[in-house]
Amino acid sequence: MAETVWLTEEGKSRLETELQDLRARRRPELRARIQEATESGDISDNSEYEELKDEWAALEARIHELEQTLENAAVIQRDDQAETIGLGSTVTLRSDDGEEETWVLVSPQEAHTGDGRISTQSPVGQSLIGRRAGESATVRTPGGSMVYTVVSVA
Repeated sequence: MAETVWLTEEGKSRLETELQDLRARRRPELRARIQEATESGDISDNSEYEELKDEWAALEARIHELEQTLENAAVIQRDDQAETIGLGSTVTLRSDDGEEETWVLVSPQEAHTGDGRISTQSPVGQSLIGRRAGESATVRTPGGSMVYTVVSVA
């Protein structure tokens, strides 16, 4: 039996939307481009055709990954009153240089630092699990250690 993949409601929705887009838009577009490339002559020495095949393989792999993730997904029900940091928590941190950042702790499958979602398995995520507002966590990075103080947990 496959392991449960814990997702936030928003994360599950985002992955479902991506899967739908890949199936309904990207796959047919790519199929048409491959068809055009095969109709344009000798494909044995066609670098564009080879690139399209690689793109097709990556697309199919991503579709498969999303299908597997969603098939095994369960939505995390976060208690809004929880005082400790866990999966689904929104945390505001202050780094030792005084800069404040707000993150949502999510599973690796929905992590995207550009959108403020960090994995519970990342160094920062791992160091925060179980902490409360006012507590600090030291994170070891390739550039040295960083100390983060938890400002708030929601």
